Amino acid sequence: MSLILLASFVFLLMPIFLLLYIRSYNQHKKNHVLEKQNMQQIFESEMLQTRIEVQDQTMQSIATELHDNVGQLLSLTTLTLNSVNINDAEKAKKKIDNSLSLVNKSIKELRELAKLLHGEQLVENGIGNAIDQEINWLNKTGAYELKTNNLLVEKQITSPNKDLIILRLLQEIINNIIKHAQATQIQIDAYLQNDTLHLKVTENGIGFNPDEIKAQKSGMGLNSIYKRIEMIDGKLALNSAPGEGTSIAIEIPYP
Repeated sequence: MSLILLASFVFLLMPIFLLLYIRSYNQHKKNHVLEKQNMQQIFESEMLQTRIEVQDQTMQSIATELHDNVGQLLSLTTLTLNSVNINDAEKAKKKIDNSLSLVNKSIKELRELAKLLHGEQLVENGIGNAIDQEINWLNKTGAYELKTNNLLVEKQITSPNKDLIILRLLQEIINNIIKHAQATQIQIDAYLQNDTLHLKVTENGIGFNPDEIKAQKSGMGLNSIYKRIEMIDGKLALNSAPGEGTSIAIEIPYP
């Protein structure tokens, strides 16, 4: 009799245990679905953030390319055209021809900018040749008395990770001279010594107070130069004072 009662009790409990198991399983399944949805949302959020960061970096790259390269070319064009003397037909023609060359180069740079890879082409023949090209464009303006000592041309050395940054540093410095320095003389020295690349630019412009400039947190001037220097483990020594011109010396490890 007791066995029959025990069997009946167990039989009655079985549906309850089954219902509890089904309820627990459904709850676990529901939690799993919610967790999966939450993980998917986190993944999509991270993917969106990554896309935003990539887009932001791309826009910064485009802005830098426009400022450093195309902006410099257009500044040189303006400088050349402003120095045209219509009373001297022969020199005027040369300067206008040089201006047209600069404009054509600007157009070419804008076309290549879409690929964001054109900078590599500027340094494919070595950093010395790239620096020499920039010096030649500056010389064509006829606005400055230039003294240059570019010993890197003879070395024909390359460093894919640093050359483009070094070239952009020089372009940034030249662009700042054109816009702000009011200089008449510029000296550019570039050479390699003890696995270190040295680049020095000196001009006789109006000068400035370096501490005041470094304190500014906006713009794409000296702050941009310092950031580029840090990217390639370089050092920068800046000497300037109001009315005394400016000298910028850069040292970059270049094994």
